[in-house]
Amino acid sequence: MPQPTPTARADEIAKFDALAARWWDPSGPMAPLHRMNPLRTEWIGRRLAAAEGRPGANLAGLSVLDIGCGAGLASEALARMGAQVTGLDAAAAALEAARAHAAAEGLSIDYREGMPEDLAAEGRHFDAVVALEVIEHVADRPAFLAALAGLVKPGGLVFLSTLNRTPRSFLLAKVGAEYILRLLPRGTHDWKMFVTPAELGAEARRAGLRVTDIAGMSPVQGGRDWRESRDVSVNYLAALRRD
Repeated sequence: MPQPTPTARADEIAKFDALAARWWDPSGPMAPLHRMNPLRTEWIGRRLAAAEGRPGANLAGLSVLDIGCGAGLASEALARMGAQVTGLDAAAAALEAARAHAAAEGLSIDYREGMPEDLAAEGRHFDAVVALEVIEHVADRPAFLAALAGLVKPGGLVFLSTLNRTPRSFLLAKVGAEYILRLLPRGTHDWKMFVTPAELGAEARRAGLRVTDIAGMSPVQGGRDWRESRDVSVNYLAALRRD
């Protein structure tokens, strides 16, 4: 049988693996992710709980796959909501940092090295699949979305956060964040890889996923905090349901 095309890019894996030692430093190179993580994970938790008829962000017993988990920022937040979390990443050093931090926090998270197509080949299925700030780094976006669809149970939800490809995102998320304010290491993002909501919706439909909710993420207090907004011109979140 033909093997699935790998969706991960080796250069992207190496880039984030090199940041492993400082991933959990809230003032380090991952500071923007630390600051936006509460908004991202709470948005996901509320919608996943609501889909299951639960109040608040009660994810007790639900299986959640966190793809591109890095050192576990989102994985730990979702685990604290009660989810049974599997964290998947191709960056070995980042996963070692994730395991060490989860152990120190007393959290049980199953961290695995690999790519989505690896788990799909095992026939694994989850109540929800999460991929935050990942899709703009993959080698083959349609193949990546197809792998996500194959990993979530029928009727289950896929959650993505990413960057829109607009002139404003180029100025703020690329030039501003990497070269002027130096909030991120230079070269973190390739603006050409950013994805518009229209592109995401069309490619998701071809993969058997349907966008059910979308929201912008906007920085406040100079980027020290983030809030949900209607402005999707730079950062946005999306919920997709598998048909």
